[in-house]
Amino acid sequence: MDRKIDGIILDVDGTLWDSTGIVAGAWTRAVRECGHEVSVTSDMLKGLFGLTMAAIAARLLPQLSEEEQGRVMDLCCVYEQEALEQDECRICYPGVEETIRELSRRVRLFIVSNCQSGYIELFLEKTGLGPYVTDIECYGNTGKGKADNIRLVAERNHLRQPVYVGDTQGDCDAAGQAGVPFVFAEYGFGQADRWERKIGAFAELTDLIEKGPAE
Repeated sequence: MDRKIDGIILDVDGTLWDSTGIVAGAWTRAVRECGHEVSVTSDMLKGLFGLTMAAIAARLLPQLSEEEQGRVMDLCCVYEQEALEQDECRICYPGVEETIRELSRRVRLFIVSNCQSGYIELFLEKTGLGPYVTDIECYGNTGKGKADNIRLVAERNHLRQPVYVGDTQGDCDAAGQAGVPFVFAEYGFGQADRWERKIGAFAELTDLIEKGPAE
């Protein structure tokens, strides 16, 4: 292991798995139950995941007040949790589970997402990867954005040279604001205009540990 990297902080959606198909059905049910004829699709969610829940609500339901947006999103989260709990969730990208187990023997792993409380825990439970991840944080727990939560995880775990792995411009920007090198998962949902390293498959992170964040 390159001694300069002492932690890998991971995004979830678009980096570890793609839950948009399951979540789209749950959110559509919730939105319509609240009286709004909106169909939420997987492609829509791929353009929204990575934002905070408040920002997603503003884009998905711009015609509603913030209070009503919050009420609808609360129900979306309830139905999403139920759907993910009921589904087998065999939706990880290729090599994710095996690579995390391998990496955990060489470097500490963390997860930071803009998701609601309980989502990361559900991911870890469904995949059985809980024992391999040292710490997690999310917007739902702290009310803070991804950059602040990356800094929070780095500080409380005494990380000096972590990297952040994500798949969107928002991830890229958050890593930059947190002062952490960004590793772009180009197989995911979005694009990024800069990165320290780019991976075309999750398993390529093992090479990152051997060579460090820069080419």
